[in-house]
Amino acid sequence: MNIQIFGKSKCFDTKKAERYFKERKIRFQSIDVAKFGMSKGELASIKAAVGGLDALIDEKAPDAALLRYLAHESDKEAKLLENPRLFRTPIVRNGRQATVGVRPEIWKSWE
Repeated sequence: MNIQIFGKSKCFDTKKAERYFKERKIRFQSIDVAKFGMSKGELASIKAAVGGLDALIDEKAPDAALLRYLAHESDKEAKLLENPRLFRTPIVRNGRQATVGVRPEIWKSWE
């Protein structure tokens, strides 16, 4: 398993995901998405795994309302890459598989 957790440092759900893997002694790479962002390739892979771009948008983020008014998905992607705080976290990735939010029932199937 090659687990990556894209999260925010002050996000409780990100801490829950990290705790889940720590308790099971599963190694993971933690990436602060707000600080380091995400590459276009990573975004494309995760978007395909979770079923679209809308699953990745944090509706509670202050600028999320702006994304609703963008017509083209490429514009939304550019805005997400420009402002990574708009991502809903945690984004947990295992190779080509990915989840958004706390999803222990899916993570268990990865073990």
